[in-house]
Amino acid sequence: MSDVASWGMKGSWEAKSHWGGTEIGGLSAAGLRRMREVLAGHVDSGAVPGLVALVGRGDETHVEAMGTLHVGGGEPMRRDTIFRMASLSKPITATAVMILVEECRLRLDDPVDEWLPELADRRVLTRIDAPLDDTVPALRPITVRDLLTFTFGFGAVLAPPDTYPIQVAMRELGLDGSAHTAGPDEWLGKLGKLPLMYQPGQLWQYHTGSDVLSVLVRRVTDQSLETFLKERLFGPLGMQDTGFHVPADKIHRFPTSYAHDPETGGLVVWDEAAGGKYSSPPVFEAGGDGLVSTVDDYHAFYRMLLNKGTYGGQRILSRATVELMTMDHLTPEQKAEKDAFGDHFGRHGGYGFGVAVRTHRRDLASVGQFGWDGGLGTTAYADPAEGLTGILLTQQAMDSLDTPRLHKDFWTTAYQAID
Repeated sequence: MSDVASWGMKGSWEAKSHWGGTEIGGLSAAGLRRMREVLAGHVDSGAVPGLVALVGRGDETHVEAMGTLHVGGGEPMRRDTIFRMASLSKPITATAVMILVEECRLRLDDPVDEWLPELADRRVLTRIDAPLDDTVPALRPITVRDLLTFTFGFGAVLAPPDTYPIQVAMRELGLDGSAHTAGPDEWLGKLGKLPLMYQPGQLWQYHTGSDVLSVLVRRVTDQSLETFLKERLFGPLGMQDTGFHVPADKIHRFPTSYAHDPETGGLVVWDEAAGGKYSSPPVFEAGGDGLVSTVDDYHAFYRMLLNKGTYGGQRILSRATVELMTMDHLTPEQKAEKDAFGDHFGRHGGYGFGVAVRTHRRDLASVGQFGWDGGLGTTAYADPAEGLTGILLTQQAMDSLDTPRLHKDFWTTAYQAID
C-alpha cells in the first residue's frame, strides 16, 4: 500500500456549526474512509506519484497525504508539502485587486489607462484570424472589471498553436503562456504592441487578465505583488508557506513536477524542485499561475471567502465584496468560447472575479459553488450551501486523463462524506 497519513477531525462527528446563517453538520467517518480508499487507489496504481487532499465542513477538517514527492519513492507526501498552485493563483490575485477597490484606490468600471498606459487607445483585430494590421479602434477603454472577468479582449487562444497570426506574434514575444522571462513592465510593454483579439467586454478569454492584474497591483501600491499579498492577505491569514518561490530551507518539502510524454504517455520531469523554476524569486510575480502554497494555507484563504471575508478574527474583505466576487458576471454571449470547452471551462456555467461559479446542477456540487483548477494538478472549491471546502494538490499536470479523473473522484467522495 502507498504511504497514507490521515489527520482526524476537529470536534466530534455530530458537531454542528453555523455558516452563513445555515446550520452545518460535519463529515461522515464512513464517507472519509471511502475517500481514503479511492484516493489511495489512484496512488497505488501509479496514476499519480502523490497527493495531499483536504476536505472541511463547519469546524471539522480532514487531510490525507499519500505517495511520495518524487517518482520512484523517497520522501513521503506530508500535510505541509508545498505545491505549485498554477491557476489557483488567480483567486488570490483577484482578492488583492478587490482589497484596493474597497480602499477606493481602484474602481471597477474606471479605465485602467492611468495605471497601465500600455493598454490605452487599443486597436482590435477585425476577426481572430486577421493579419495583425487588419484592425479597428476599440469601442471603449479597458476597465478593472474587464480584467477581473477575463473580458478585456486578449487571452489564451483555444486553438492549435500558430493557427492564427496573433498566436505566432504571441509566441515570438513570449506571451503564449510559456515561462515569463521579462519583468512586469517589459512584459506589459510587449502586450501593448499587439492588437486586442476582441472588443473590450465582448468575450471571456482565459488567463492573461490575471497577469495584467499583477502589474496593476504593483503600480497602484508601489510594491511587489508578493509584498502586498504578505502584508494584506498571507500575514493576516497565517499563510506562512505561500509565495512566488520556495526558499532554500523549505525546498525539501517541494515535489518534482511532472508532465506526460505525448508519445509514450509516461511521466517526464517538467520542473525540478531544487534548481527549478520555483527555487528562486521570479523576474515576474505572475498572478495567473505563479504561486506556491500548502493545503492548510490555501484552506485558510478559502475559509475566509466562505465566511464572507473573515477568518481567525481577521477581516480581509467585506461580505458584499465576497458576494460580488463569487457571483456570475458573464452574459451568454461572453461565455460562448468558454462553454465550447465543456468539461474544462464550461462545466461551471459562470465566472466571477478570479473564480468559476456554478450556475446549474450537473453533478454533486451545489449551485453557488466557486473555485478553480490548476493545470499542474491542483483543484480547490468552496460550496456555501453545504459549508464545504475541498482542496486536492498533486505534482502531476492535467495533460492526461489520470489527473482529471483523480479530481473528479476526489469531488465525488468529498460530497458523499457530508454527514
